[in-house]
Amino acid sequence: MIYLDNAATTPVRREAIEAMWPYLTGSFGNPSSVHGVGESAARGLREARAEVARIVGARAGDVVFTSGGTEADNLAIKGIALATPRGRHIITTPLEHEAVLESVAFLERVHGFEVTLLPVDSAGIVSVDDLARAIRDDTTLVSIQYANNEIGTVQPLPELAAIAGARGVPIHSDAVQAAGWLPLGIDDLGVDALSLAGHKVGAPKGIGALVVRGRIPLEPVLHGGGQERERRSGTENVAGAVAFATALRLAESERADAAARVSALRDDFIAAVLASVPTARLTGDATHRLPGTASFVFPGTSGEAVLLELEQRDVVCSSGSACAAGSDEASHVLLALGLDAEVAQTAVRFTLASTTTPDELATAATSTAQAVDAVSGIRN
Repeated sequence: MIYLDNAATTPVRREAIEAMWPYLTGSFGNPSSVHGVGESAARGLREARAEVARIVGARAGDVVFTSGGTEADNLAIKGIALATPRGRHIITTPLEHEAVLESVAFLERVHGFEVTLLPVDSAGIVSVDDLARAIRDDTTLVSIQYANNEIGTVQPLPELAAIAGARGVPIHSDAVQAAGWLPLGIDDLGVDALSLAGHKVGAPKGIGALVVRGRIPLEPVLHGGGQERERRSGTENVAGAVAFATALRLAESERADAAARVSALRDDFIAAVLASVPTARLTGDATHRLPGTASFVFPGTSGEAVLLELEQRDVVCSSGSACAAGSDEASHVLLALGLDAEVAQTAVRFTLASTTTPDELATAATSTAQAVDAVSGIRN
């Protein structure tokens, strides 16, 4: 099998499994307990928090462990907006993950917030000037994804953050897909809050983090025992946090080399697909994209049918966000780029890992041409 759906989830790294194993066995205690077994777990949690903080250039107290990227986004959007007295206006983009868009919609529907969706160009890039014009005196939060989960487009986040910062508006970024591929330093990015998910970098599913600067007030979404400095109640997933910190550390240590190597493989793969499938169109920005993401539309086909044909050829990929899998609706991301619904429903996304090989991609490109031909023959 050739696995090219790493944006949906990655295999768990052996090092992450080995790091978490002690906290599933001997050090299994509740980190809030005051006895020795609990303290052993608490120590592992502290070390994991410090490691994540080190990687993103934050203080350990700025790291809030969550169940994943969706919860981190929910906590950032709802938590910052509801805790900030500045106003009830939020700015985001139509490209965001559903966790951001649905959180914003909740605030609009239940709490009377007003939402501005920034326009994007045909490659999915947000204009700095558009953000500057959109900020108002009552803007309470800006949330702009670092890199898109469907098309891989990377936003000019430091420039956007500088605009928000100059106006005193907190800015959050969903960096779930960026981890392992792009720098995560919050000072260099200029952001106030950053969402991360473990299963995108080789940790198990069910663990993530929101990094939020200590000066930013945060209303909790989950209430109860007051864990995570009263920002996220619930007994902490110690083993998951340790695995996440381990996987993130390894991904960061390998990032520069992996990004350069995989970018070259991605470009060769894109060129091969475009050469062998004349109707194919690349989606997203050709230059400012994640190293491991190659996304296409194949007009005149069905994206789901192409996926099935590819799987029969032992190539596993996706039509877009795994969170929207099975939906009959066209991708909101592709519609925001200006594609019509019929074309948007022909999308196929290939996402590479640092371990993806040239031979695998050569086979995948050939299989893609065969799959599109097979589907086109059926439709004709």
